[in-house]
Amino acid sequence: MEQTSIAALSTPPGRGGLAVIRISGPQAESILRSLFIPVKRDATGFDERKMMFGKLIHQGKLLDECMAVLFRAPRSYTREDVAEIHVHASEQVINSVLHAVFSLGAIPAAPGEFTRRAFENGRLDLSQAEAVMQLIAASGQQAADAALRQLQGGALRFVQAAQAQLISLMAGVTAAIDYPDEIDEAEAVGNIAPQLRALAGELERQGNLQTARILEEGLQVVICGKPNVGKSSLLNALLHEERAIVTDIPGTTRDAVTGSTQIGGIRVNLKDTAGIRQSGETVEQLGIKRALDAVKSADLRLFVLDRSCLPDAEDEQVLHAITGLPSVLVINKSDLPDHPGFAHWIDSHRDKLPENTIHLSASTGEGLDSLRQAIHAQAGQPEHSALTLARHIRLASQAAGSLRNAAQAMEEGLPLDICAVDLNYALASLGRITGDNYSEELLDEVFSAFCVGK
Repeated sequence: MEQTSIAALSTPPGRGGLAVIRISGPQAESILRSLFIPVKRDATGFDERKMMFGKLIHQGKLLDECMAVLFRAPRSYTREDVAEIHVHASEQVINSVLHAVFSLGAIPAAPGEFTRRAFENGRLDLSQAEAVMQLIAASGQQAADAALRQLQGGALRFVQAAQAQLISLMAGVTAAIDYPDEIDEAEAVGNIAPQLRALAGELERQGNLQTARILEEGLQVVICGKPNVGKSSLLNALLHEERAIVTDIPGTTRDAVTGSTQIGGIRVNLKDTAGIRQSGETVEQLGIKRALDAVKSADLRLFVLDRSCLPDAEDEQVLHAITGLPSVLVINKSDLPDHPGFAHWIDSHRDKLPENTIHLSASTGEGLDSLRQAIHAQAGQPEHSALTLARHIRLASQAAGSLRNAAQAMEEGLPLDICAVDLNYALASLGRITGDNYSEELLDEVFSAFCVGK
């Protein structure tokens, strides 16, 4: 059956300078020729990959003056004929052009359908296709860099190398099964099992689910402490804007105040919580409960103390809430003198306090750079990971588990043909990362997250 032609707006809707309408499929060129008239009247054809200026006319009506470009198969994003029409980003113009394109035989593209066709036509493997969406959704520079590495084949190369190593080991297992008189099984197991465990370890080292989530969603950081230690001032200083109200009145922050910033190329989502203390006021109690919930769910907690005051039971309540969780101790108001008993309190609670301590002044900015470095360190180092998408990391983990099961079975003396089953499971899991093994259900799941037009 002949492939249909699809079309969609490939730029975000809304008022702007330009909008790009993309057409892909066997009718792309004919649709473009039907609508677009180059300004140069002597133009006899459409030069491939050359931007042309002209008019869009449908049923005798001028739709727009625009630019257009034609990419003939296979030298296009989808490996089909692709036409792009660059029109003025008016809702009326966009709708008129799309109506004309659909009337000439194209159908509306489904979410991710252009990239899905690129995958199905061999232009991209599945990991590269997912990298396209990862790049579009990148919330920070490191997320964009990770997506670009994957788009350039970073995950593909790693998986192919792992597959090649595994296939070689599987060949050794097969040989030991098929030629028991010629190959010593104990010797083969002694050679293969350690290599399986080493490969499993490498698969797990090349991806971290928390790092993948941080790349996608950003690092969740909660600023916590009792009222009036400077939490709101710290939030404003990190965001470079007056997001939170700052007063000397305890309990001013009743609910979380949030904001996002970039630190070292990582998106950091900051939350200034209500001051944690004993309170009989209903609204403030609700804010404190939400603050404690936020403390539990965050990636990192900034425990703020005011060095000019002696910590008390309310500070200890906050300390109890963060104990055992990734945290940084922020000793605020370094521009003020220490309370005489402050250093002693710190020393007496050292075993419970976070190891990482930052001295700063939210009002003057002193120490903020050190705090930003401490926050960034919590995000990990995604640039050192070959796998940065959660789906890929889960599949790699499944493969690693199968490899360890096979190695253990070998070492326990189970028949090698039973061990081979786990090895095949591992190989299949790796294949699903790049799309060597896929189902329509998997493709539907992957591409449904895409935007229309890509």
